[in-house]
Amino acid sequence: MAAVARTTTDGDGTPVPQRLLAAATRLFAEQGYDRTSVQEIVEAAGVTKGALYHYFGSKDDLLHEVYARVLRLQQERLDAFADGSEPIEQRLRGAAADVVVTTIENLDDASIFFRSMHHLSPEKNKQVRAERRRYHERFRALIEEGQKAGVFSTETPADLVVDYHFGSVHHLSTWYRPDGPLTPQQLADQLADLLLRALRP
Repeated sequence: MAAVARTTTDGDGTPVPQRLLAAATRLFAEQGYDRTSVQEIVEAAGVTKGALYHYFGSKDDLLHEVYARVLRLQQERLDAFADGSEPIEQRLRGAAADVVVTTIENLDDASIFFRSMHHLSPEKNKQVRAERRRYHERFRALIEEGQKAGVFSTETPADLVVDYHFGSVHHLSTWYRPDGPLTPQQLADQLADLLLRALRP
C-alpha cells in the first residue's frame, strides 16, 4: 500500500494524480470516454491500476475530475473578481471575459466533459450540477448587484442574462477554432462587451 500512496513515479516529479488526469484527458479526447479502458489509461500514465484506484475510485471519477479542476479554477477566479474593489461594471466585465479565456485554455477538458457527462453516475452528475449552479449564482449576484445600484438595466432578468452568456461559453468547444481570426482574449473581450451592452440602461 505504501508504494501505491507515493505521489510521484519514475523520478520525474509529476504527481500521480496529474499523470493519470493528463493521460485520461488525452485518451478521452482521441478515442472517446466510452472507448477508453482503465488499462489504457494506466499504461499511458506509467502507473498501476492500484495507483489509479488509490486516487480515483473509478473511470467515472476521472471524468468528473477532468471538468471539476477547470470549474474550481474558474470559481476561484470569479470569487476574486466578485470580491474586488473595482466598480461593478469592471468586475463583471473581467469575470465575463475570464471565463471565456479559461474555458478556451482548457478546451479539451470542457469538450470531453460536455460530450461525455451522460456517462457520469447520477450522484456525480448531481454533484457537477451543484458546482456549476454555485458558479452561475455567484455570477448572477454580480449582475444583481449592478442592477440594484442602478448601473445595469433591470428590464432583462439576471437569470436570462446569465443563460445568454454561458450559452456561448458552454458551446465554445463546438465552434471556437485556435487558428481563427480572434485570439482567446479578443474573443473574450467581445463576448464580455456583448454582455455589458445587454445590461446598459
